[in-house]
Amino acid sequence: MKATRDSKIRSADDAVAEIADGSVVACGGFVGAAHPEALTAAIERRFLSGEKPRNLTLIYAAGQGDGSTRGLNHLAHEGLISKVIGGHWALAPAMGKLALENKIEAWNFPQGVICHLFRDIAAGKPGTLTHIGLGTFVDPEHGGGKINSRTTGDLVSRLEINGRPSLLYHSFPIDVGLIRASAADCYGNLSMDSEVISGEVLAIAQAVRNSGGKVFAQVGEIVDQAFSPHRVEVPGILVDCIVPAEEKEQDQTFATSLDKRFFSPLPDQSCNAAFPPQPDGPRKIIASRAAEELQPGDVANLGIGMPEGIGPVAAGQGLLDEITLTVESGPIGGIPAGGLDFGASLHPEAIVDQPAQFDFYDGGGLDFAALGAAQIDAKGNVNVSRFGDRLAGSGGFINISQTAKRVVFCGTFTLGGLQVEAAAGKLSILREGTVRKFLRDVEQITFSGPVAAETGRPVHYVTERAVFRLGREGLELIEIAPGIDLESDILSQMDFRPIMKNIRPMASNHFPE
Repeated sequence: MKATRDSKIRSADDAVAEIADGSVVACGGFVGAAHPEALTAAIERRFLSGEKPRNLTLIYAAGQGDGSTRGLNHLAHEGLISKVIGGHWALAPAMGKLALENKIEAWNFPQGVICHLFRDIAAGKPGTLTHIGLGTFVDPEHGGGKINSRTTGDLVSRLEINGRPSLLYHSFPIDVGLIRASAADCYGNLSMDSEVISGEVLAIAQAVRNSGGKVFAQVGEIVDQAFSPHRVEVPGILVDCIVPAEEKEQDQTFATSLDKRFFSPLPDQSCNAAFPPQPDGPRKIIASRAAEELQPGDVANLGIGMPEGIGPVAAGQGLLDEITLTVESGPIGGIPAGGLDFGASLHPEAIVDQPAQFDFYDGGGLDFAALGAAQIDAKGNVNVSRFGDRLAGSGGFINISQTAKRVVFCGTFTLGGLQVEAAAGKLSILREGTVRKFLRDVEQITFSGPVAAETGRPVHYVTERAVFRLGREGLELIEIAPGIDLESDILSQMDFRPIMKNIRPMASNHFPE
């Protein structure tokens, strides 16, 4: 006999009491969007009270946390967690600390790969077969995504299919799924109506169900009527426990309690007026130059951080009505949000689930992508994932950078106290940064320059004082800002000498008169 909706309703504490030691747990969410905060907080409470569960294996795709105490930070306790397979780590620094201190086994895989792995586990496939990750640190030839010496298991294999290399990320059963939805109806079906994303909730639920595990769903509301079938994101047959959220546990994001603009179309059908102006400074210079690479009709992705500035610049130039901005979490169109709202978009035209968004990305659907760059080397390799004792993780960076038709990496030339001044159409370095970003070899390869060069895709590296492009021979310097000296301001701040053939000045319009 089919279980009724009401028989599945539990408190968060009662629900997590059913999680056994050693379980493999999948958790959905994107930063704070659609993260089941009630459930992860309840697991932490139970563990800290001296009870179980212990020695969990955690798998998640997008980073989930506020960089402090919320999200997956709840689970970052030695003894509670023994293994982690994650896409992005920076938002849960305590979890990263466990990995860096060799206290847990830990892998970092591309966010989109993990989304697809959930689906492939649900389908009973041996794993996710893909080109994503070739030539990067997740390739077995470069470490297989392992974060520390304690991690010895091989979860990805390099295969040759039709004479070309591919990566197979291995499947495994998942015992527990932690997901979140807006509401549950009389059948226990889940809708995502007021969420800013739908994420990978269906893929997780199907993977757990077909692994013989249990799905715990946090919801903001329980309603007595049945949803229209098209509103159902997760059918009730896949859900074992329904957990009503308490106040503040169902906020749309870790920055916003409720903003209907995150799931409402734009009233006047124009995005340009919705962006505030970008303030002057190196970020605006970089964004202005990067925006030169946009073309009418582009479907684009703008990464978090420095690339976010391209949105206001493009809006100021009236370009946003000619391009479509997307976010890897699922929104298409509208205005991508930043900070702890990242993953949401103001006034999106559509929201698809995260695995479907990465299907589109992985297949080359993006015309343009702008991403950050923390370290760059002579081969054009980029590192954004690990720096000494800091573990950021790759997130969706590998999927996006390997597949977009045109890629622009954005970042200041140096870090650590850099001060510049743009005036009279020129740039002056008032104080040089103390940390170099152009290194002989990056610490970790998150983007492979040689692999990208083989495809011939246009790849640019934009800083406030210089622009480089990727060629088959490596990194080539192609533009210098007016007022900048080649030797003292550029070459002396690099650990290698770039290719130099035809160097031209950056357009003066990027520097206010």
